Amino acid sequence: MASVLFSPIELRGLTLPNRITVSPMCQYSAADGNATDWHMAHLGQLALSGAGLLITEAAAVERRGRITHGCLGLYSDDNEEALRRVIEFCNRHGKTPFGVQLAHSGRKGSVHHPWIGSKALGPDEDPWETVSVTDEGYADWPAPKMADAAEMKRLTEAFVQATIRSDRLGVDLIEYHNAHGYLGNVFLSPLVNTRTDAYGGSFENRIRFPLEVFEAMRKVWPADKPMGVRIPGSDWVEEGGWSVEDAVKYSGALKEAGADYVVVSSGGVVPQQRIKVGPGYQVAFAAEVKAKTGITTMAVGMITDPHQAEEIIESGKADMVALARSFLYNPRWAWHAAETLGAPVPHYPDQYLRAKPESWPHVFPGRARK
Repeated sequence: MASVLFSPIELRGLTLPNRITVSPMCQYSAADGNATDWHMAHLGQLALSGAGLLITEAAAVERRGRITHGCLGLYSDDNEEALRRVIEFCNRHGKTPFGVQLAHSGRKGSVHHPWIGSKALGPDEDPWETVSVTDEGYADWPAPKMADAAEMKRLTEAFVQATIRSDRLGVDLIEYHNAHGYLGNVFLSPLVNTRTDAYGGSFENRIRFPLEVFEAMRKVWPADKPMGVRIPGSDWVEEGGWSVEDAVKYSGALKEAGADYVVVSSGGVVPQQRIKVGPGYQVAFAAEVKAKTGITTMAVGMITDPHQAEEIIESGKADMVALARSFLYNPRWAWHAAETLGAPVPHYPDQYLRAKPESWPHVFPGRARK
């Protein structure tokens, strides 16, 4: 039987050649939001990976929307031109559709790179004031400014402008980040959103701002181009947090507003979370959302084995899978998955044709050209 993992899927006017997505992965290697040679190397190799879709790391929609000084941005002309250089390189040498994830760190910003401890920036390290749904900080990170109506209007406009920049860059898809404890996520979570105005309290109020931002972005994004949202499936606390039932309801609202898919991730909202990490540990969230809403879903989280990925799609738990660390460890994961599942191997650049198994049957017996 043909592999379903390597079957195409349509999202509006975009046809992806297979169901494998290279998930956004923060690299902390930008300069004031500008993509650097590191991004050229990192995204360039992944554009040759044979995946059906490649999405950039989270691109901050304003300077204070970064996590660290090394985070990618799409808030200035310089940011736009630096990313254009990378995208044009990837498109020139690869055939993988290209997406951009737009995000705002909210209260989880103005900190050091994770490999040096993720501590708050000191007063002499160019820190910035963060912004959030409330003025409560995350763990021992800087206390944010609580966004008022005028601030939320500015934040919405920042997402709109980044969306317009994305269209000018010619990318195929936008993913709007509402997970991992960043700005959209803290509005959603009852553990953090303790507001008493129209943007806090009830479920309908808590989804109001992230949904308004999505709708504003969708209005300026071309009708034939898909737009997805990364959402949380759980806050991973015993009581009082965001649940998969909330994810189902929010996905339904997003679908009605014009979302083409959701990626169901989880965690990152509060430090007291207790995440039960294991192979495919978030797949059940995606399965529940897909079953209850019918929206196209992408499963993510410790998906490492080709048979595991195939089963997720074949069983109907999700329509696509998103891999991160698996591609860092093995940038040719999709090639090897196709070999394992007996599917046609995805695109090989001409320069790499000699690496196809049938080109060296002494290593791959029985694979000689016929």
